This record gives sequence, structure tokens and C-alpha cells, in this order.
Amino acid sequence: MGTITGTRGERSPLARAKLTKFARHATGVAGFLLIWQVIGMSGLFKWLPPAADTLVRTVSLAADPVFLDDVLGTITAAAIGLPLAVLVAVPIGLLLGTVPVVEEMTRVFVEFLRPIPSVALIPLALFFFYPEINAKVALIVFAASWPILINTLYGVRDVDPLGKETLRSFGFGRGAVIWRVSLPSAAPFIATGVRLAASITLILAVSVEYIVGGSSGIGSFLIEASTGIGADAMIDVIAALLWAGAIGLVVNIALVQAERRLFKWRTT
Repeated sequence: MGTITGTRGERSPLARAKLTKFARHATGVAGFLLIWQVIGMSGLFKWLPPAADTLVRTVSLAADPVFLDDVLGTITAAAIGLPLAVLVAVPIGLLLGTVPVVEEMTRVFVEFLRPIPSVALIPLALFFFYPEINAKVALIVFAASWPILINTLYGVRDVDPLGKETLRSFGFGRGAVIWRVSLPSAAPFIATGVRLAASITLILAVSVEYIVGGSSGIGSFLIEASTGIGADAMIDVIAALLWAGAIGLVVNIALVQAERRLFKWRTT
């Protein structure tokens, strides 16, 4: 009985802490919406519609089949590009992290390519990849690979040398050491890189759609909405941006929860 009581007692503070955290988040959101509503109604910024009108339009977009097709187009490109980025970046990061000679030989290329803005590569991607979905995926793979690659590289470098030497002393080769020690130890770093890359995929997909236009996607919806006249046009623009932000938030929360479940032993 004492054990049960103690367990319940331990859970209670945790539950209260979660409730307090949620209440603070809700208060912050409510305060932001209230300020937005007041400023929108005051007419201080002519282009800013009231929060209530924008939220109503945001909810109504969930029943708009055209907009839902646009959302699906953006999510499809991101859902294809992110796994491909993982498949490309993780092996390269493992190679660079475990073979110092290769890392030194390729460092100049990594440091040269990494700062290039992905948006600047849109014309080049459209020239080499057709249709547009392929260009979006190619750019997503390029941009999303960097945080995954860098996190994998530093994750492998952070592996305890004792674990690798212990496995080698039992006669295991380099491949076994990488598979059994380096990769599991670097997994939390890789997961963090994937979480950072997930937001990049959404940003880049919408950017390509906005610049290119003429196809499905949230960016295409933004182009059409921004060409409108009056307050309704701005409401559509902000509502679409809220949808993009909500999608990114949901994806981030899902990845954080998955990371916590997979790596319970890691202090976050």
C-alpha cells in the first residue's frame, strides 16, 4: 500500500507541472490573439484583419477542397523529400565521422555548398528536374540533408572511444563497430537533425510553390490570395500562413514525442 501511495504521490507533482505548463502556453496564445484582435479592430494597421475573422476563415479552409489539395501537394513533397534526405545524409555523415581522411578531403566542399541558399537554386532545379514536384523534392533533399549530416557527423565524433575499442578487442571489424556502437550512440543527434530538417522541408516546399506558381501547394494558394483586393485577400493570406505554421507545429510535436520515446535514457 505504501508503494502505491508513494507512486501516486510522485505522479501528482508531474501532472500539476504539465497542467501549469499547458496553462501558461494557453495564456500566451490567448494574450496574443487578444492583442491581435484589438489592433485589427482599431485600424492601426490597415492591412491587418481582426483575429476573429482570420480564425473563422482558417477553420473554414478545412472544408475547402481546393485548399486541401494545395495542402496535400505541399505535404506530399515534404513527405517524400525528408526520408530521402535521411537516406542520403546519414550514410555520408557516418562516413565523414568515422574516416577522418575522407572528412578532411571533403571539408572544403561541405563548407562551400552548405551556405548556398536553397531558394537560389530553384531555377537550376527546375531546369534539371521536371515536373515541378521533382524540383521541390530535389531542393528539399539538398536543404534538409545539411542539419542531418552535421548532426550525424558530430554524433559519431561524440561516441565513447572505450565502447569502440572494447568491440574491436573482441575481433569485430569497422563495419560492426559502426553498426553496433557508433550508429546507436549517434541516433539522438540524428533524430535532432531530422527534427530541424522537417521544418526546412516545409519552408522550402512553400517557397518553391510561391516562386514558381501554377501548381498545387500552399505557396500557390498564397500567390492567388495575394493578388486579390481588399481585406478578404489578406485574411486568406494570413489563414494560409496559419495552416503552414500549424502543420509545422504538429510535425515538430510528433517528432519530439517520438524522440522522447525512443531515447528515454537521454536527458532532454
